[in-house]
Amino acid sequence: MQIAIGVGGAASGRERDWESQVEFVVEAEKLGADFVWTAEAWGQDAVTPLAFLAARTSRIRLGTGIMQLSARTPSMTAMTALTMAAISNDRFVLGLGASGPQVVEGLQGQPFARPLQRMRETIDVVRLAFAGEKLQYEGKQIRLPRPGGEGKALRLSQPGNDKIPIYLATLSPKALELTGELADGWLGTSFTPEHAEAFTPHLAAGAEKAGKRVEDLDLQVGGSVEFGDDVERMIAARKPGVAFSLGAMGSGKTNFYNDAYKRGGYADAATEVQRLWLDGKREQAAERVPDDMVLQTNLLGSEDMVRERIRKYRDCGATTLRLAPGGRDSTARLDTLGRAIALVRQLDAEAKG
Repeated sequence: MQIAIGVGGAASGRERDWESQVEFVVEAEKLGADFVWTAEAWGQDAVTPLAFLAARTSRIRLGTGIMQLSARTPSMTAMTALTMAAISNDRFVLGLGASGPQVVEGLQGQPFARPLQRMRETIDVVRLAFAGEKLQYEGKQIRLPRPGGEGKALRLSQPGNDKIPIYLATLSPKALELTGELADGWLGTSFTPEHAEAFTPHLAAGAEKAGKRVEDLDLQVGGSVEFGDDVERMIAARKPGVAFSLGAMGSGKTNFYNDAYKRGGYADAATEVQRLWLDGKREQAAERVPDDMVLQTNLLGSEDMVRERIRKYRDCGATTLRLAPGGRDSTARLDTLGRAIALVRQLDAEAKG
C-alpha cells in the first residue's frame, strides 16, 4: 500500500507558513511517502506549490488534489500538466474535480450545470494535447476552435506526453462511474471502509465500460492519523471539520460530501448537521456529528487501533492511504507519519507472507 500526504486547503496561505510545509514534505519523502497532493479551494492554487516542491524533492509524486475544471480552460490545464511533468522529471499527476456550485459560480463566475459532461470533454481535450494532437474538438460544452471567429485548431509546441496519469475527485454515483471509465485513479473523500459499497460498485461499473477492472485503478482514501489514549479528545477535535464538510462544502441544495455520507449509512446525521450549520448553529452542528463517523473516517487511538484501521482500508480495496498526521508542530506530525508508515509496511510484509 502506498502513502499520500497533502498540503493546502480552504485556509491555505492565511498563516504564511509555506516554508514549514515545504520542510514537512521534504522530510515526508525521506520517510517513504509516495504522493503529495495540493488542495485548491479558495486559498492557494494547486499548481504553484507543486512547482516549488518539484525543485525541493526528488522522488515523491506531485499531484493536484484537485485542479478545478472551472478555473482553467482545458488547453491551459493540459499546458500546465505538460509543463509540470517536464520540470519534475515526470513525477506530476493531474488531479481534476468539478468542485461545487458555490465555488464554480460564486468564485469562478462559471456555470455549474452538467459538470460530468464538462469533465468528460475536458479529459478528451487534455488527452488530445498529451498525445501531441491538434486541439480540435466538437463537444456539447467545449468547442475548439471557437466557431464563428478567426481561431484555428492549434497543436501545443510542447512535446506530447501520454504518460501523465489523470486522477479524479468524485463522489456522486454517476461521477464515480465516469472515474472508473476514464481515470487512472480516484481521490476519495467522505469514505469509510465499513461502507465501501457506497463507492466501489460505481467505480467498478465504469471500469467495466472501458474494459478494465476496478483493481486497475489507484484508489486513494484515508483521513487524519493520531496516536494516543485520549480518543475522546481526538474525536472532539475533528468534529468541527466533519461538520464543515457536511454543512459548508456546497449549498443547501447541492453538497456532494453530504450526499456521500448519506449513502454511507449516515443519512439522519448528515441531514441534521447540515440543517444546524445552515441555520448558523455551528457548535451544535459539530456536537451532532456521531463519534463513530469520526472514527470510521480517520485513524485514531492506540497503535493497535490504528493498525486495525489500516487493515480495514487495505481489505476494502484501497491501494494508497492518504494521511493527515496530527501533532502540535511539524516534528510531532512527522513522528506520527513515520509511525503510521511503519505500520503500513508491517502489514504489507505480513500480507506477502
